[in-house]
Amino acid sequence: MLTTSATYRLIAGDLDRSLAVKRAEAPVARETEYYLGTIASIATIDDFIKDTRVFNYAMKAFGLEDMAHAKAYMRKVLTEGIADPESFANRLADDRFVAFARTFDFASNGAEATASADAGQGVVDRYVRQVLEISAGEDNEGVRLALYFQREAPGVSSAYSLLADPALWQVVRTIYGFPPEMAAADIDKQAAAVTTRLDLADLSDPTKLDALITRFTAMWEITEGAVQDPVLALFAPAPVASLDADLLTALQLLKHGGS
Repeated sequence: MLTTSATYRLIAGDLDRSLAVKRAEAPVARETEYYLGTIASIATIDDFIKDTRVFNYAMKAFGLEDMAHAKAYMRKVLTEGIADPESFANRLADDRFVAFARTFDFASNGAEATASADAGQGVVDRYVRQVLEISAGEDNEGVRLALYFQREAPGVSSAYSLLADPALWQVVRTIYGFPPEMAAADIDKQAAAVTTRLDLADLSDPTKLDALITRFTAMWEITEGAVQDPVLALFAPAPVASLDADLLTALQLLKHGGS
C-alpha cells in the first residue's frame, strides 16, 4: 500500500492527467454534460434551485454538497449577493459561500449570471477537482486533505480563515501538533498561536507550500497510520512528541488565558 505522501505525489505530480481520467469517468461525464447543456438557459434563482441536478452539481463544485438541502439558506446567499459588505454571504465565516455567490451573481447580473465562463467551464473544473479529492479520500483521508490544502491554502489571507475551514485547520493542526483543547481558547489567541508558527505568506509560495504538505503527509502517517493499521503499529516504536519552548509557552498562554 502506498503511503500518504506517495499517493499524493502520484496524483498531484501529474494533476492534469489525474483530472482528465476523473473527467472521463461515466458518472462525471454524464452529470457534466447535463450541467453544461442546461446552465446557460437558467435565468433566475428559483429556476437554478429547482433544477436539482444543476443545483447539486454546482453545490458539489464548491464543496457545499452537504448544504444542498438548505435551499432557503442558499436562496438568501444568492439573493443578497456580495456587492454589499453586510450581505448574508459576506457575513458568513466560510468563504465558499462568497465564491458561490460571486460565480452565480444573480443579484448583480440577473438573467446573465449563468452565461459567464466561470458559471460554465469554471464550475466544471471545480467539480472535477472536488470529485478527484473525494475519490482520493475514500482510500486515504490524508491524501484528500493534502490535495484540498494545495488547492485552497494559497488563497488564505488570515489565520481566521484557516480556523474557519475545518479541512484547512486539520492540516495546520497536524503539521504543528496543536492539541484539540486549543479549540476552547479565545479565537484571537488561537489565531495568534497560528501566526507564531506559520508565516501566511508561505502559503502562496509554491515551494514552501509543497514543504508544508510534505510535512503534513509525514505527520499524518505517524498520527493516523497507527490508528488505521493497528497490526503494523505493533512492530513500530511509539512516536515521541516533541514541542519546542515557544510552542509550549504559547499553549500555556492559551490554557491559562494569558496574552
